[in-house]
Amino acid sequence: MQKITILGSTGSIGVSTLDVVRRHRERFSVHALVAGKNHARLAEQILEFRPRVAVVVNEKVRAKLAGRLEELGLERSEWPEISVGPEARVAAATAAEVDFVMSAIVGVAGLEATYEAVRLGKKIGLANKEVLVAGGGLVMEAARKAQTELIPVDSEHNGAHQCLKAGRRAEVRRLILTASGGPFRRTPAEALARVTPEEALRHPTWKMGRRITIDSATLMNKGFEVIEARWLFGLKPEQIDVVVHPQSSVHALVEYNDGSIVAQVSVTDMRMPIQYALTYPERIEAPVERYDWARVHVWEFEPPDLKKFPLLRLAYEALEAGGAATCTLNAADEVAVEAFLEGKLSFPGIAAVAEETLARMPHREPGSIPEVLEVDRESRAVARRLIAEGVGARGRTCMVRE
Repeated sequence: MQKITILGSTGSIGVSTLDVVRRHRERFSVHALVAGKNHARLAEQILEFRPRVAVVVNEKVRAKLAGRLEELGLERSEWPEISVGPEARVAAATAAEVDFVMSAIVGVAGLEATYEAVRLGKKIGLANKEVLVAGGGLVMEAARKAQTELIPVDSEHNGAHQCLKAGRRAEVRRLILTASGGPFRRTPAEALARVTPEEALRHPTWKMGRRITIDSATLMNKGFEVIEARWLFGLKPEQIDVVVHPQSSVHALVEYNDGSIVAQVSVTDMRMPIQYALTYPERIEAPVERYDWARVHVWEFEPPDLKKFPLLRLAYEALEAGGAATCTLNAADEVAVEAFLEGKLSFPGIAAVAEETLARMPHREPGSIPEVLEVDRESRAVARRLIAEGVGARGRTCMVRE
């Protein structure tokens, strides 16, 4: 019986993870559920899965959670230990009885807990891009020392993980990650300044959280995946390509040095890669629709437009720059996306703020997770100042360097 902690249990990945657990109770039990502010959903999860520990963001949410558990009629003797804050997140991820940690908190909030779990040799299901985007070198070095593996849950990296089993790493010529292209694949570049948050949140393929949906619309999400792939698979930036594939059927391709290309294909259901991570290296029956090869399928592939979507270009540049540049890019993007969703920033302004933040932050080589988090805080402060200065604001021209 595998005991698991889910960092981000009330988000889409957390909910899907619990659905896999629900279907395989003979294999998995829940030790801890770590959430943010969604106390109502967390209470329902506690009622069903009976974790020993539940963690929320602050005391106000803890009080709301307690009230909701009382409303649901759960006896206090059956309540989990309810804890608050970053230290509690780390404790939930590093408890001695935990075998597997699903890292699915959006943003750097999950970085420290995931890193500490890696250091202790826990098996990690990685659905939080920021863990490797912000602290990739430190996290992977910890994984090497602990002799543990991070199993990617994002469909593209999960597909790459499977494709890479076809040969030795030294035989890989390149990894090709696919992108849906988002809702503005066919939108003229000059029209992007008029894009609304509501339009940007209409992803053509996936149902995801708000930030990742906007990042998919700007192709920043794919840029983060390039950075993540560099660390996960030990590849050079020039070995990682991106192609736009609007059907989202082919999730990743690996080209070997003999010219063979291995592709991973599946329906768009996150429960498949989640279950793959939970059961790896074993495969078991998954509750997903099977790909119907009897139907006529048309697959399209095209290169991304780096002028129209400059954040993907910025990801490669930050990766080449090294040090804390990718951490800064992530922090600036998160601040800019929030400002866009609040109507304070234009859609192209997200890239403008990110690029200017990168230009203003000095080069740093963080040697610890606290140093990474400090770079994150400083980068956010710079991005907020830029937004306050009007960089990327609606109704103003957004200058993005060529």
